Amino acid sequence: MRGARFAGNGQVTIEDWPQPAVAPGEVLLRVQRTALCGSDIKLWHKGASWIPGHEIFGVVDRPGHALHQQRCLVYIPVHCGQCDSCLAGDTHLCDTESVLIGWNRPGGYGQALSVPEQCLLPVPDWVPDDLAPLLLDTIGTAAHGIRVAGPQVAKGPVLVMGAGPIGLGAIIALQDSGFHEVYVSDPNESRLTLAQRFGARAHPMDDDKTRFSLILECSGAHSARNRGLQIVRPHGIVLLLGENDAPWTIEETKPIRRKDFVMMRSFYFPKSDYPKNLDLLHRHRALYEQIVDQVFSLDDLPQRFAEFSRGELIKPLMAN
Repeated sequence: MRGARFAGNGQVTIEDWPQPAVAPGEVLLRVQRTALCGSDIKLWHKGASWIPGHEIFGVVDRPGHALHQQRCLVYIPVHCGQCDSCLAGDTHLCDTESVLIGWNRPGGYGQALSVPEQCLLPVPDWVPDDLAPLLLDTIGTAAHGIRVAGPQVAKGPVLVMGAGPIGLGAIIALQDSGFHEVYVSDPNESRLTLAQRFGARAHPMDDDKTRFSLILECSGAHSARNRGLQIVRPHGIVLLLGENDAPWTIEETKPIRRKDFVMMRSFYFPKSDYPKNLDLLHRHRALYEQIVDQVFSLDDLPQRFAEFSRGELIKPLMAN
């Protein structure tokens, strides 16, 4: 089969790869769409010995299997189903497994991959191919964090830092949850404009005086994280949804030291959230359609990923 090789230093080539080996308890998935994600930029820089890509939608190809020919998403955390976290429903926080599909085993920037049966999320017929991958990071990750943090604060003004896919997904989910005064900061004017079309209000990047009880940091930028800690109100929450591999140093300034507040990290979502994610997509389909700004072929991935890394695209999809 054909798939992408991330060689590092921004070099991506489309090459021949062996057909995926399908182990017991797994199925072959023919990739239909894989969404580009900002977290993959680290592999774009560093390289990977496997095919990356973790926002994957495809069709099961295993004759005789109950899900043969079923359209499915790939739930990336491989989980045991038996540890305390899994039994509590936290399938994304498995105590015994640390494998993430696309991150430390082959993913979706190719024509096919092998997927554990437990990591298949069947997609209803009403969900278009081009929207299916949004049910994972854009909807799932953003909405899960809000489900955890939102009930702990009053439904007052909230600030979203970063208007990429996670930030835009958060703006939709916040308003759906009853937060009707949503502010957003982003240096990219086109993304900021789209966020405003979604109902958010632009907030200056350098405003260190306005306080918020709930701040969602969706960019992963250390400067934004530090500003969030400075401007969160007493008894407020700074929710970290963005990712950054680089070490983060927090300077314990007076505005941080002299108040009670919570800094919360939320990772992905439990499988039990999936029906709720489908409901969000159903209610706000017209908004989510605006997030997908390009669909392209596998052969175009090297060029499109370079454009994506420069912030020229929001949520492009690779299609087979």
